[in-house]
Amino acid sequence: MENITRRRQKRQERSRHIARGDGDRIKSVIVAVLMFTAIASAVAYGAVDPLALGLLAAIMAVVIMLWGARSWSSGVADLNSNAIQLPLVGMILIGIIQLLPVRSNTVGGLLAIPASAAISLDAYATRLFTIRLVILAVFFAAALTFLDSSRKLERCAFAAIIFGAVMAFFGVIQRLSGAETIYGLRKVGQAIPFGPFVNQHHFAAFMEMTSGLAIGILIGRGVGSTKRLFAGIGAAFMGIGLIYTGSRGGLLGYIAVIAVSGILTYLASHRGRNGDAEMAGRMAAFGGGAALLVGVIAVAFFLGGGGALFRGIGPQGTDITSGRTHFWEIAWQIFLDHPIIGAGYDAFAVAFTRYDTWSGMYRVEQAHNDYLQTLSDSGIAGFICVVAFIYFLVKQSLSVISSSIDELRTNIAIGALAGCAGILIHSLFDFPLRTTSNALFFLLLVVLATRDIAGRAGDSKKRRRSASRGVSELLPEQ
Repeated sequence: MENITRRRQKRQERSRHIARGDGDRIKSVIVAVLMFTAIASAVAYGAVDPLALGLLAAIMAVVIMLWGARSWSSGVADLNSNAIQLPLVGMILIGIIQLLPVRSNTVGGLLAIPASAAISLDAYATRLFTIRLVILAVFFAAALTFLDSSRKLERCAFAAIIFGAVMAFFGVIQRLSGAETIYGLRKVGQAIPFGPFVNQHHFAAFMEMTSGLAIGILIGRGVGSTKRLFAGIGAAFMGIGLIYTGSRGGLLGYIAVIAVSGILTYLASHRGRNGDAEMAGRMAAFGGGAALLVGVIAVAFFLGGGGALFRGIGPQGTDITSGRTHFWEIAWQIFLDHPIIGAGYDAFAVAFTRYDTWSGMYRVEQAHNDYLQTLSDSGIAGFICVVAFIYFLVKQSLSVISSSIDELRTNIAIGALAGCAGILIHSLFDFPLRTTSNALFFLLLVVLATRDIAGRAGDSKKRRRSASRGVSELLPEQ
């Protein structure tokens, strides 16, 4: 009888071991799919087309099925309960409410033409925007759940740096060659393409995010010389690419990236010992970062990429906002008329025509200020969600930066938060996060900045010793 019980226990243990192995493989597949999704969306023109949206929805459906299989095999429902997901859920609920048929569905007159009964002034655009929010929410939840180790976070960070550097190189070569199409296939009207992006400003925003990771690692402490050199090369390529777009909002965002990286790195360096050797190392790192910035700007201007930064200034033009003040005034008027829940996600193009005092020659689809457009599109309810998301991002990122004992993990969190800060500043003058690939990479950076890895102290110390081998002042005290 005891032998039978013992054999049964062994079979159960073997089954649990096999299930854990299958679960780990599924987790690795999910992480690979998430990274593929973020990278492929950028390559595919920023995933701004309805076809790309459909493909992303299909990929996220696959992620959900793998997620379910993983939970089934492990017997545990994998789900990260981080409160930072709640604002995104709130925005989805707002979109659903905006689609409710609560208005009259006919237009008066002789024909009584059927019309949308939704709250949104453009129900079709709001529906697509809400679907995109659902896709982003699934991506975000999966990334928070399955990027559950420092090693995975590091691999994702370096993959983003490599991809950003390649994108920057491709974009600059494309511009220098004078190509007016993307990949030689797609000609863009009413916009200036850069790299695979339809809009050069959105490419600049992408560079802000990826360069933040590179700069955070470049000027951080406890980083091996190989990784620092790698990050420096990537940061140089991305800085040149960003400046070469001629995006003034992108340049302001880039300055914010450098400033946030420098300040947080300086503050983080004072958590440990403050000896002269360490301070000398900090000064050398900051000096190298400043030299890199000057070099990047000099090379970009030498290649002819700086002239566009000064458009609208001088005797040939006086409106340095390129008409944005007009869009901002109208966005505010739309908000005042729809203060609670807005005129509808992505309904700005329709609402704009009711307030526009121009000739109507141009179709204006965005307010060129994501915060004002949030107010006009979703009212106070949507704006509260955005503010809450930023609050959770800053609070949780600073918590990770202040408490992490893994120096590379700290640098990645600093760089990710800096990249987020850059695109949030850029959003004051443009709409970069309405490009799907930028939104995906932004959420990936949020995970890299806020994901708290618990129970990894021993592994963190081991990686810190490996990363700082040969730098005696950074070795743990004996």
